[in-house]
Amino acid sequence: MKSQNPSVPYTPEEIATEALAAWRAGAAIAHIHVRDPVTGSPDSRNELFAEVVERIRGNSDLIINLTTSGLNLSGPDAGEQRLEPISLQPEICSLDVGSLNFRQRVFLNPAEWVEQAATRMREAGVKPEIEVFDIGHIRQANHLIELGLIADPPWFQLCLGIPWGIEGSVESLVEMHRRLPQNAVWSVLAPGPLQLPLTTHALLLGGHVRVGFEDNLYLRRGEKADSNARFVERTVQLAEMLQREVASCDEARDILGLAGASS
Repeated sequence: MKSQNPSVPYTPEEIATEALAAWRAGAAIAHIHVRDPVTGSPDSRNELFAEVVERIRGNSDLIINLTTSGLNLSGPDAGEQRLEPISLQPEICSLDVGSLNFRQRVFLNPAEWVEQAATRMREAGVKPEIEVFDIGHIRQANHLIELGLIADPPWFQLCLGIPWGIEGSVESLVEMHRRLPQNAVWSVLAPGPLQLPLTTHALLLGGHVRVGFEDNLYLRRGEKADSNARFVERTVQLAEMLQREVASCDEARDILGLAGASS
């Protein structure tokens, strides 16, 4: 919230501006949530997503990844509402596999809804970003792959250190990586002070990384970041130090097997 860091974006214009700044800093993908423009509370209105998408597409070749988490939704129609961002034809949508106690609430992702979401994404030509918060979630994701619901290569986001998912340790990262399908493309996220060490280890292991305000407000101890781009700039510097070439948007499309890939 802005009360925690005034640079956190609320409006579609602010969110798109942050995404474009991250793109200019070297990011290939922007993972998008939307908020009530006044209060900053999580929102899922498709018109808010649509404005963000329009603003990004009109000014960049950034790969857009819209959330389907539906953080503010409940009731019998919640599952269907969560899938509305697919209608905007982003190249990627997040797909949360498995339920968990997410801090002080229950993050519900019933198996039936997960299969429905994977099916709808495949039919629409949208790549799922498979978000997994624990070992069992990887097992469930592998089942979706076996059912033919996930196109190759599967794209995993390993989410570590989220209470109460898998702990944020190097041992946990290595174990999650070990359990992935051989042809998986994978990335790592971690919250707060865990972000820098775990994304650095992901780079060392050959993976990709997600950084930014959704997971962290501080660039370093005692210093709040003034933009998502600051996290991206640091990651680019780390990648260059570790001799990992940072992918352009088109190179990322090739890596992920997206329909718009240059190949």
